[in-house]
Amino acid sequence: MQKINIRNKKASFEYEFIETFVAGIQLFGTEIKSIRAGKANIGDSFCYFNANELYVKEMHISEYKFGSYYNHEEKRERKLLLNRKELDKLDRKTKESGLTIVPLRIFLNEKGFAKMEIALCRGKKHYDKRESLKQRDHKIEIDRMMKR
Repeated sequence: MQKINIRNKKASFEYEFIETFVAGIQLFGTEIKSIRAGKANIGDSFCYFNANELYVKEMHISEYKFGSYYNHEEKRERKLLLNRKELDKLDRKTKESGLTIVPLRIFLNEKGFAKMEIALCRGKKHYDKRESLKQRDHKIEIDRMMKR
């Protein structure tokens, strides 16, 4: 089985992660086939609560090439599947302290089901982002020195 690992690269730059969770995704048949082909993007997506259920919005899954009229909408809202305890905890934290929930990556587990890793995050300030850039540049410089 091939490894599918679709990442949200902007998330670590924009947010400070507090806690991570792994959630199932409620998908149609053509959506899982597109994910297995690697045709998904979660760069602009975010999670929100609606009637005590967690949904992901702006997640783009391309239409399946052989889907005919059974194909799905590319940017529809998709329900995330978590335990009630986890949902209540996330809902409470987002309402109390102004935290947000951001998708980090989509992957396939050993049974072949699509899972999404989500994180409870706090937005970084401008100076935190500059610090992240400095650390990344410093790491690149050290790697160059180690090669020589």
